[in-house]
Amino acid sequence: MKHLIAQTKRKVNGIIWTLVSTGIVLLFLGVLIVWYDFVLRLIVGLVIIVIAYVFFYGAYKINALKKDIEKFLKL
Repeated sequence: MKHLIAQTKRKVNGIIWTLVSTGIVLLFLGVLIVWYDFVLRLIVGLVIIVIAYVFFYGAYKINALKKDIEKFLKL
């Protein structure tokens, strides 16, 4: 049971760090949008790509966590 909890903590921490780093990138892009009008289209496109990446990465991590739980519980 300790092994499962340790793996779960590690995977959740990975998701947390990914969301924090993505938030920092989005904050930086937001500042660029406010101050530089000519970069607006590029920034909007990058934001959409970053959000799509977060969804795909989150789905991957949740699926990996599900597989670890199933493996541990032998379902």
